Amino acid sequence: MNNWTEKETIVAFNLYCKLPFGKLNQNNPEIIKLAELLGRNPSAVNMKLCNMARLDPSLQKRGVAGLTHGAKLEQIVWDKFVDNPDELAYQSEKLIAEFSHKNIEEVAGLDISKLPDGKERESIVKVRVNQSFFRDVVLNSYDHCCCISGVANDKLLEASHIIDWSDDVKNRTNPCNGLCLNVFFHRAYDKLLLAITPDLKVSVSEELLATTRDEKFKKYLSLIDGQEINSPSKFSPNKEFLDMHYQKYLNR
Repeated sequence: MNNWTEKETIVAFNLYCKLPFGKLNQNNPEIIKLAELLGRNPSAVNMKLCNMARLDPSLQKRGVAGLTHGAKLEQIVWDKFVDNPDELAYQSEKLIAEFSHKNIEEVAGLDISKLPDGKERESIVKVRVNQSFFRDVVLNSYDHCCCISGVANDKLLEASHIIDWSDDVKNRTNPCNGLCLNVFFHRAYDKLLLAITPDLKVSVSEELLATTRDEKFKKYLSLIDGQEINSPSKFSPNKEFLDMHYQKYLNR
């Protein structure tokens, strides 16, 4: 079998981001699907993903290790993502489309007839594609479960940015700038009625408590105040980002 190319490694990295570490095995349908796309066998693709796991800081902190040996290209691709997650995420999705012999708009499920032409079109497509990537990676990192409430219904879950999407262009697609929250807590987080401290504990504002009339729900909010969130399996929230939001919350 030929050596992995950079394009193949980037596509594999895309899948690594979207799969929980515990689901890395050659019988996983997503791994089998990617193997077919690349013309490789599932065990080779699974090994590539496990090689990438050794580079994941979140796994290292938990004492979880992937395979100990890997290729230089894996480090190069990982570093590119760290330096510019927005660009590499989009590039990886475009390469998936390329390997599938489709256009990126089709793979992203966008209605081509409703898109403008030229640079404006590409800009819109990139934003939509990266928003979808961000959601997929964040929800999978938290095993499709709200990190505060434990709600595990995708219809109620959203990928929340810690630093607002409009405030930090570079980290819009960075999963370490994300939290999996249900609709209520996402709104409360964005409105600074609730925060998560740098040591991953929930802080409920007095304003939110004071404006909650239902005593049972108010008691629930009081109980979760100070509670540690459910941590993700990888791409742990960046503590500097959490602190930036927390300081805004304290000074609101």
